[in-house]
Amino acid sequence: MRTDGTVPRFMRAVAIDAFGGPERLVARELRVPELDANEVLIRVDTAGVGIWDAKMRRGAFSRGKAFPLVLGAEGSGTIASLGDDVQGLSVGDAVIGYAYGDRKGGFYADYVALRAEHVAPMPRTLEFREAGPIPVAGLTALAGIDDALGLRAGTAVLIHGATGSVGVMAVQLAKRRGARVIATARDREGVELLRALGADAALDTHHDDVAAVARTFAPHGVDAVLALAGGLGVERLAAALRDGGTIARPNGVEWPSEIAAIAFDGVPNPAAFARLSAAIDEAPFAVPIAAMYSLDDTAEAHRRLERRRIHGTIVVVVDATEDALEEVA
Repeated sequence: MRTDGTVPRFMRAVAIDAFGGPERLVARELRVPELDANEVLIRVDTAGVGIWDAKMRRGAFSRGKAFPLVLGAEGSGTIASLGDDVQGLSVGDAVIGYAYGDRKGGFYADYVALRAEHVAPMPRTLEFREAGPIPVAGLTALAGIDDALGLRAGTAVLIHGATGSVGVMAVQLAKRRGARVIATARDREGVELLRALGADAALDTHHDDVAAVARTFAPHGVDAVLALAGGLGVERLAAALRDGGTIARPNGVEWPSEIAAIAFDGVPNPAAFARLSAAIDEAPFAVPIAAMYSLDDTAEAHRRLERRRIHGTIVVVVDATEDALEEVA
């Protein structure tokens, strides 16, 4: 094993001992995970907080999980140790990682151990805070843009539910591919954010008719819909689509069986990470942070997540100095 020689036996972590509400997230001291030969130990800087974390906290995807369970599906940090079989990474590298469903726990801790294929160099144009919420949200957005919809120059795409962590990345990635983007928000503040991120048009679903605005944007209907939110009003998305167009949605988005849609997930592997970083680094890329919390306030971060109406991402700053904590909401 290769190491920087500074890894302690114990670490700070926020873990759950039973599935349930945000109150289950409790700060405690746990052993630093031991590494297998194909794993990487990351000293965590920042963890993203996404709806997938709340679902896991409530008991989704619970097969094979043991308590205490450290959540935190995505994050950024620095490599502290490497298993003997790991190639292409070095101790001290700035990296991002995908811990969704990992048996050894996630990023709500000082250290996380991940399989090497779930770790990648951090995009060179981002800081740790910005990179923390990139892995799950970014790979999900990229899978929708590239793999499910195959967006290219001139494609007219409607991105619904675009102000969340996946949506703010999807808007920018779609523009990277040359698509014409119309995006939806739930209030005027969200509309302004989407325009600032590069959307060609943005609308407020509480005041604007999605299908009518989309047909103004693309008279024959949009070529594709990326549905990042479901529930009521999904029929209006289908009405905005041209004949022969395609709808795609991430797995987990509530969707009626009578409306055809491609379901997809972001898949962590070296090729996908490389594609994501290349897209991010080719031009300025914004990661709007709606709220930052310290590790001790992770439960409050989950409460904020579940209140919805989030414009951008929520992060937990794990490696926070006193000066940094002054910035944390």
